[in-house]
Amino acid sequence: MRKLIVNTFMTLDGIMQAPGGPDEDPSGFEHGGWAFGYWDDVVDETMHTSMADPFDLLLGRKTYEIFAAHWPYSEEPVAAPLNNATKYVASNTLKSVEWQNSQLLEGPLADAVNAVKAQDGPEIQVQGSANLIQSLHADGLIDELNIWTFPVILGKGKRLFEPGTPAGGLEVIDWKVSPSGVIMTRYRTGAEIKGGSFVQAELDRRATEEG
Repeated sequence: MRKLIVNTFMTLDGIMQAPGGPDEDPSGFEHGGWAFGYWDDVVDETMHTSMADPFDLLLGRKTYEIFAAHWPYSEEPVAAPLNNATKYVASNTLKSVEWQNSQLLEGPLADAVNAVKAQDGPEIQVQGSANLIQSLHADGLIDELNIWTFPVILGKGKRLFEPGTPAGGLEVIDWKVSPSGVIMTRYRTGAEIKGGSFVQAELDRRATEEG
């Protein structure tokens, strides 16, 4: 079974909308490009490392259209792995996909994604695609979350986890902080929520000391 890994940029207050530039999301969002000013050498190196091994992509319609309008015509180093990857596109409105190595998923999302995960091949990465991530999380399809948190607060915009997101614990499996303050953390899903009570812990400690 292939891993499905979500890669996303996020502000400190959970916004993931249009990190790359003002034109990335033309829906009236006024803070597009908020990640640019924090992109240092460590962030850049980590990004290239994450794309060094083969991977496939799972994308929602909006992110697919943004990517397809840019990467086939780009000479940036990261363009080649994105263009060469197999792109699985989750959409109820698209009738065809023209970007090389792209194919539309058919049928219920959970069934289609599970079928892709069951195939032989490299890990499957999700880039952007806020609505898709919400659905994948609700269906328990995400194996890892690779979240880069930028030191900025925007107050409004599309969030990685909206109200009503199913609860669940995460296990930190890797982390790094860049000089500009970007916290790059990789989480494994499926962990238990480690609840408890500080008050009860203190009462237990006192009882133990008093014998």
